[in-house]
Amino acid sequence: MFAIVKIAGQQFKVQKDQTLFVPRVDGKAGDNVEFSEILLLDDSGKLSVGSAVKGAVKAEILDQVQGDKVIAFKMKRRKGFRKKHGHRTHYTKIKVTAIA
Repeated sequence: MFAIVKIAGQQFKVQKDQTLFVPRVDGKAGDNVEFSEILLLDDSGKLSVGSAVKGAVKAEILDQVQGDKVIAFKMKRRKGFRKKHGHRTHYTKIKVTAIA
């Protein structure tokens, strides 16, 4: 059984007991969250798509983490113009506990 669910504007294919990194979701480690926007549900060969899908994906927050540092460096040659900007994207590590 798997589902394609929309989390924070992005689509993820999830299965039970799967751990994945998603864009930041509010909550602390150990909190339970529920994602109700399911786009596709496969229940052992039986597909449900669109508005026919009823249910939700339940998950547990494992940790709040940061991604790798991304550096944007801009330079114009012979002008002395240099600009360095960097950031680290925030992610939430979740574990899917149930697809209902």
